[in-house]
Amino acid sequence: MKKQLFALLFALLPVTAMAAGGGSLPYSMDPDLQDKASLQNGMKLYVNYCMGCHSLEHQRFSRAATDLGIPQDLMENNLIFSPELAYNDQMHIAMQADDAEDWFGAAPPDLTLEARLRGTDWIYSYLLSFYQDKEQSTGVNNAVFDLVAMPNVLEPLQGVQEKICAATDEPVEGQSPDPLTGKYQSCDVLRVTQPGEMEPDEFKDAVYDLTNFLAYVGEPSKLKAQALAPKVLLFIFVLGIICYFLKREYWRDIH
Repeated sequence: MKKQLFALLFALLPVTAMAAGGGSLPYSMDPDLQDKASLQNGMKLYVNYCMGCHSLEHQRFSRAATDLGIPQDLMENNLIFSPELAYNDQMHIAMQADDAEDWFGAAPPDLTLEARLRGTDWIYSYLLSFYQDKEQSTGVNNAVFDLVAMPNVLEPLQGVQEKICAATDEPVEGQSPDPLTGKYQSCDVLRVTQPGEMEPDEFKDAVYDLTNFLAYVGEPSKLKAQALAPKVLLFIFVLGIICYFLKREYWRDIH
């Protein structure tokens, strides 16, 4: 029995390592699928800033409304903009794939499973790491995804972020520390130089909500599974007690 348990443990280790792997991402976040306010705000941000190009073809407006506690009339009046889409439809976009390929060189991907593919830490870091780069056709680049083709659609909220040089305790390749301060000079520091509609902490909270929503979309059943889990554990606990006393009753006559 012990050998079987150890074999199962080692079989699960690669999966765990892959799911936890984030490399050297500058930010991390822990999704909270029980925070309905966060998920609702994340959906609002997605529909307003992302859904012009990125569909969620495996998610329905009605499913999101039910899971996130959004009344049907609010969903239809505030989050479904296209007259061609109905409450029970999948979250398609109006832009055709052929047109998108002609305009951008490649059609923007569907993001239904993006959180499961890349992880929430990657999405969160990516959305926070756009910076001004006048050499790029979009005017921006990304510290997580170099030479990114996507513009910074959240710039009105965040403001203009630029790379600046600043002293840091982290070693910089090919550079010696300052003999007086012991610090290195890094020119990869990102800082907002022209404020947007939100304060930096407020913007991070908004990006958290958006990433949290994508985590929900990647596995909607997980929301119900988490709600059901305590009941299942309670059932197993009660069943275990019953089985224990039943076992004692059976073995009493044998011993």
